[in-house]
Amino acid sequence: MNTTRAMTALALGGFGIGTTEFATMGLLPQIAETFGIPDYEAGHAISLYAAGVVVGAPLIAVLGAKLPRKGMLISLMLAVALGNGLSALAQDKGLLLISRFVAGLPHGAFFGIAAVVAATLVAPERRGTAVARVMVGLTVANLVGVPLATAAGQQIGWRTAYLAVAVIALVTAAAIAAWVPLVPKVEGASMKSEVRAFGRPTVWFAIFTGMIGFGGMFAVYSYVAPLTTEVAGLASGVVPWILAVFGLGMTLGATFGGRFVDRSVTGSVFGGLIAVTVILALFGLTATIPVFLFVFLFLLGFTIQILAAALQIKLMDASPEAPSLAASSNHSSLNVANGAGAWLGGLAIAAGWGYTSTAWVGVALSVAGLAIAAAALVYERRSLTRATTNQATLMASTASTAVESQPR
Repeated sequence: MNTTRAMTALALGGFGIGTTEFATMGLLPQIAETFGIPDYEAGHAISLYAAGVVVGAPLIAVLGAKLPRKGMLISLMLAVALGNGLSALAQDKGLLLISRFVAGLPHGAFFGIAAVVAATLVAPERRGTAVARVMVGLTVANLVGVPLATAAGQQIGWRTAYLAVAVIALVTAAAIAAWVPLVPKVEGASMKSEVRAFGRPTVWFAIFTGMIGFGGMFAVYSYVAPLTTEVAGLASGVVPWILAVFGLGMTLGATFGGRFVDRSVTGSVFGGLIAVTVILALFGLTATIPVFLFVFLFLLGFTIQILAAALQIKLMDASPEAPSLAASSNHSSLNVANGAGAWLGGLAIAAGWGYTSTAWVGVALSVAGLAIAAAALVYERRSLTRATTNQATLMASTASTAVESQPR
């Protein structure tokens, strides 16, 4: 088995999905111009894509619980190709929104199943690094794919970005078929066992931490194009470079962040959320200064990638008998954050508070996510204490019974 080739195939899928998810944000002005609508209304394409992820991730994971994971990955990439092909052909706003919803359906399930497959290809203590490597495709998309798609969209037309992703998805399907090994299903895997995972409070705590905490990043990043041109006063040609800097931060975060997650999953969650809060606050204070726009978007990309890997592992640990659903749910929660962040940021802009107000929306969401993570930690510690106490009581009771039953 060639683990490097398998990881490359999975990362390539992440590259295509990451490009289609984030390229829309850089192309909002062009899409808005095509359909004669304001930027924040074009942002609904981002929200509909996110809605597709939210619906598709758990639904596909549950329905495909008994199916071979390799076959699932191939089918999901074919679905990515279909959704993006339809997006490129959309002739009005309504069709574009439907197409973006369809394109989002396979997103979370692909990353969730790919993360589970990657974790089975390495030693247990290297799971954080393996998951981060799968996400490298997503980060390279932000470093290379999204800037190139944005530049091509500005020069040739935004439809070319979606056509390019459709081609990448088809190539990925072929690479998975050739390079990814058959992975044994989890013993006892079924629709029932997958759904049962949602009965655990620890799963919901992790989901809501990502759902709320990540919204802060998306509130800002969704409007990175107008922030660059209208707030920092830079030319539209600088937008691809801004996106590349964010992608560079994500790539380095994926490259080195897995080590932090391997050392402490909980520490990475708290450290990531605190860092995001500080970065967004500083961003809101300095967004009019171009150099700080570059610096803080880089730091935001770096930090957010560590947080994503940590939440992925946390969900997988919380539901070992249903890892596909747990891992996929992480991407559902992040795309609720995507849609909610874009929507709330749009509300602040529509209210006349300006594009920098999105940073303060982001701070509020990040602080809320931190509060949920803190509540989760308290719950986990109380549960552990309760379990330890019950075990000690049971052992003492057993020992007492054994003594009383001895002949005198």
